[in-house]
Amino acid sequence: MFSSLKVRNYRLFFTGQVISNIGTWMQRIAQDWLVFTLSGNDPIALGIAVALQFTPTLFLSLWAGVLADRVDKRRLLIGIQIAVLAQAIILGALDLSGIAALWHVYLLCFTLGCTASLEVPARQSFVAEMVGRDKVTNAVALNSSIFNMARIVGPAIAGFAIIWVGTGWLFMANAVSTGAVIAALVMMNPDKLFRGPAIPREKGQLVEGLRYVRRRSDLMTVMVLVFFVSTFGITYFTSLPIVAANVFHTNADGYGLLSTLVAVGTFTGALMSARRNTRGGPRVRLLLISAFLLGAFEVITAFMPTYLTFGLALIPLGLATITFLNTANALVQTAVSPEMRGRVMGLYVLVLIGGNPIGGPMTGWMADAFGGRSPFYIGGAISALAAIACAVVLIRRGGVSLPMRRFGNGLRVLKRERV
Repeated sequence: MFSSLKVRNYRLFFTGQVISNIGTWMQRIAQDWLVFTLSGNDPIALGIAVALQFTPTLFLSLWAGVLADRVDKRRLLIGIQIAVLAQAIILGALDLSGIAALWHVYLLCFTLGCTASLEVPARQSFVAEMVGRDKVTNAVALNSSIFNMARIVGPAIAGFAIIWVGTGWLFMANAVSTGAVIAALVMMNPDKLFRGPAIPREKGQLVEGLRYVRRRSDLMTVMVLVFFVSTFGITYFTSLPIVAANVFHTNADGYGLLSTLVAVGTFTGALMSARRNTRGGPRVRLLLISAFLLGAFEVITAFMPTYLTFGLALIPLGLATITFLNTANALVQTAVSPEMRGRVMGLYVLVLIGGNPIGGPMTGWMADAFGGRSPFYIGGAISALAAIACAVVLIRRGGVSLPMRRFGNGLRVLKRERV
């Protein structure tokens, strides 16, 4: 389950991420609650903040993938993390000084979205450089486990800390935690990285990456399904503060507890993925099943009558969500050649996050027009239907080819997997 931790560079990265992700989740909860407070509990304002944070992905993620293929990913990540640290300090200083306005938060949401658009493709493709192709699936699952462990700890701390000290100090705490990632990246040994061949700067590299994905039916299936599920289904994270405040009439601690219950499911699912991935590569069948279950559990959660039953229903929903995301990520990481990894991950990030400028405002509008539960049952239904549609397409095609094992300098397709 923990085989990737045998690699020193990955151990450093893992440790830095444990600390940083807790700070990131604390800031995320504080930011959502600050927007909700400054706007007078307006769900549309929260949707706008989400849209501003994810809109840069539409314009930058593909180019960020090209950049990740061209430059030293470790140095690129160090520079990006310094920018993230600076943004957290600015937001914290504005909040603590008492002059924070809604437009300040909106502006910093947008700038944070710009840095995230550059960081995510580089970080995702850097995983394979740290551990090599043989361990990349396990490393992806371990990354998810620490991310979701932080999702348990971070919101739980944030929910109570907001009441005790306010939101401003949580932004400062995230700035400190970001320093742990920077330190880990600096301490790595570059000679021990599994780097692919250097990609010279040439015209048409972005289009080349898109054509590469278009020719691969397995990658296209993953991209299409990830787009629909992330745009319409996984937006339930944005709905949680709306449900906590407007449906069950709780404070920040109630919102934090709901986020923690989601994280219990996602953390459990991440550990299961890490163990499962020691016994074989990712499978398309699991991707389709987990997407359908995500949608089904989301619809069930929407109709839970009490705060307690609603919160408990979030646990299996979180498990299905992380199983889907881990499987999709691992399929993409293991299916591409090293010189294309940055560009393909850039496209993956685009379809994963790029729909949020649509999903964020849509979630706020639905909650305002049809009630706080509506984003759950509408998004869940769309996710389940998307999984069924992709399964039907693959069945009609007779299966999909998946590269499962290294063969020389490339990949050998060992079998055709039936859905």
